[in-house]
Amino acid sequence: MLPADMVGGVSTARAVNLEVTGEALSTFVKRVDGILSDLEGSPGNPKRVGSQTIKPGSLAGDPSAFPEAQDLYAQYNQVHEKLTSLSKALHLQIEAIGIAVRGAHVGFDNLEEEQRRRFWAIQTQIQESQAAGDGKQRAQGDNTTGDL
Repeated sequence: MLPADMVGGVSTARAVNLEVTGEALSTFVKRVDGILSDLEGSPGNPKRVGSQTIKPGSLAGDPSAFPEAQDLYAQYNQVHEKLTSLSKALHLQIEAIGIAVRGAHVGFDNLEEEQRRRFWAIQTQIQESQAAGDGKQRAQGDNTTGDL
């Protein structure tokens, strides 16, 4: 049984702490926009991270003569792929947070149709990416031991 002062699973005292002013939301939106702008201008930009690859031809010589180099190359590519994926996901999450904060400020129904559509497109893209990542882990046998 819930205490008398709880409404919807949140106590009245805590509900007051959840109230946000328009000014606080505007400040938060500016911070999120700033972070997104910084990310796009940084080496962590998904496009920049994705372009930093090593070509197989960089490893000259017979692969059987130096198998460690081939193993290192394979690990580098695996880590690079994960970093690229994480960078894209971070970029999308920050963009979605910015839209959600604007929606919290003015009401989601009052957002421009394009912003609402973009928000749901981001959510779908993130879910698909997570599902694809889960499928890859299962296909690889869930090797989570950290062996290199």
